[in-house]
Amino acid sequence: MHEGSHETASLVKGKGAMLAGTVPNEAARHAEKKARIKAARDRMMIEKTGEKGLILVLTGPGKGKSSSAFGMVMRAISHGMPVAVVQFIKGAMATGEREFLLTHFPTLCEFHTMGEGFTWETQDLERDRAAAARAWAKAKDLIRDERNRLVLLDEINIALRYDYLDIAEVVGFLLSEKPEMTHVLLTGRNAKPELIEIADLVTEMTVVKHPFRQGIKAQAGIEF
Repeated sequence: MHEGSHETASLVKGKGAMLAGTVPNEAARHAEKKARIKAARDRMMIEKTGEKGLILVLTGPGKGKSSSAFGMVMRAISHGMPVAVVQFIKGAMATGEREFLLTHFPTLCEFHTMGEGFTWETQDLERDRAAAARAWAKAKDLIRDERNRLVLLDEINIALRYDYLDIAEVVGFLLSEKPEMTHVLLTGRNAKPELIEIADLVTEMTVVKHPFRQGIKAQAGIEF
């Protein structure tokens, strides 16, 4: 073998050894890093032992508030927890979530569609206020019933935004009459500051892109 061939073979062998050596070192660094993260998280989790019924608010202009809320409804049902839903705005139009829950989980989910459609559809202020008042009365009954572990007040924030309901009354009721272990989930854009203040969890959905802006209508299975 020529001298150049020996040098080439040695160089290739050396590079191979270097590459082989970096793999265990990289794996070891990765494992050490993750071990530190796990130790820190374990220390943090030791302190997180409390349980309570939460006030949860899903708000913001982006799509996904009710979708996320119904995901939590399904999660609760999967644990055998009775739930109740009150829809403050949606009217007679059939929705996938309502049909699914009433068909498959009638003993675990109580579902009340109390709205009469969006405000631009009804065009009747007193009618909208009356519908919101009926929905809130039903919501209070469902929240007081300690069998319901989760109560979803879908789009109540819209009723509060237009002052169909008194925010002080809603906040006062949640603080004074909600059972200790009952979760109450409130959805709708433009959540009032007073509600955000008392909530245990607040998530704001933002808009990055939406198909409606490209002329795509609301579609079954996605919007309803």
